[in-house]
Amino acid sequence: MPLIQPFRALRPIAARAADVAAPPYDVLSTDEARARAAGKPWSFLHISKPEIDLPPATDPYAPAVYAKAVDNLNKMLAAGILQRDSQPSYYAYRLEMGSHSQTGFVAAASVAAYDAGRIKKHEFTRPDKEDDRVRQIEALNAQTGPVLLAYPASAAADALLAKVSGGEPAARVTADDGIRHTIWVVSDAALIAEISAAFEAMPALYIADGHHRSAAASRVAAAKRATGQSGAEQSSDYFLSVIFPHHQMKIMDYNRVVRDLNGLSADEFLAKIAKAYAVTPADGQVKPACPGEVGLYLPGRWYRLSIDPQLFVSDPVARLDVSLLSDHVLGPVLGITDLRRDKRIDFVGGIRGLGELERRVDSGAMAAAFAMHPTSLKDLMAVADAGQVMPPKSTWFEPKLADGLVSHVLD
Repeated sequence: MPLIQPFRALRPIAARAADVAAPPYDVLSTDEARARAAGKPWSFLHISKPEIDLPPATDPYAPAVYAKAVDNLNKMLAAGILQRDSQPSYYAYRLEMGSHSQTGFVAAASVAAYDAGRIKKHEFTRPDKEDDRVRQIEALNAQTGPVLLAYPASAAADALLAKVSGGEPAARVTADDGIRHTIWVVSDAALIAEISAAFEAMPALYIADGHHRSAAASRVAAAKRATGQSGAEQSSDYFLSVIFPHHQMKIMDYNRVVRDLNGLSADEFLAKIAKAYAVTPADGQVKPACPGEVGLYLPGRWYRLSIDPQLFVSDPVARLDVSLLSDHVLGPVLGITDLRRDKRIDFVGGIRGLGELERRVDSGAMAAAFAMHPTSLKDLMAVADAGQVMPPKSTWFEPKLADGLVSHVLD
């Protein structure tokens, strides 16, 4: 089974692409999605967050929610807003945020490769979130949320990307947040064969974001095989992905805020963390300039924390800044050992800026904030290659892919 293959995408017609494109389903709350979709009947949020069209008290995992997604999808199909391409194609997808630009391939990626570890993961998943994606895929008979993948250095793939993304695009959208999304269709048989061959030569692909979506796709494929619905290769044996060259991708900081200092005064807290970090008061905001550095904000005051070099280790997970902070501050000093379940800690994506950390602390909602240095793609790939997993909330990718511009129908 090939690592990737072309597919017949379900896409908005060019004139409606801007009306359809929506933020990823998992970056908005229901209330935020309802507000973003107000007055926008063709927003893909009506499919990806269909609870916005049901009474506010509706459980987002209720059967009625998935039924509403199907109803909304059918309305968009009937109105001709979404149309299926007539032949299998690859697609080029460019994301632009300010001066940053990255271009990748949209492709159907192999579930078998994912199951065998050739498409590598670096996070644990939560069963409830997996279940939600399984129900959504099964209800729609389509994968509508792409998995964000990275490919390792490949001059051949890079050259093909440059070749297929230079002409007139099939869709160009500037979203509400200013992110620019551009799509090109690659239907030429010779180019498709070249793209497939370039990826077949790669040792692995790496999941950057979308662990629940890829796990759900694997479960759906397994269920179809178990019930005899899948004999020969089927579309359900692949999942929707957008694959960028790893050197173009942008990881932002994923910061931590804590509700209390575990009974310590500020001075006592600073004294305890000084066993692992050199603590230096700062005149203004501290944005870490290199690995091993952390910005600490207590009410009204920033500090620069620099890890003791003797605490660096070679293990690909333990050497991450988020791991060092957990191992030397969050756990032993603050008593926060389960980052997935402990209600005393929260996480703030770097896109919100350091001012959001100050606001959370100065409001009294949080006692301290930690500004982290971004995890690198090199570190992510090293963790995945080692078959290990990162701590929760280690990476925040920007810009985000849009939902709705390309979907994968399961025939």
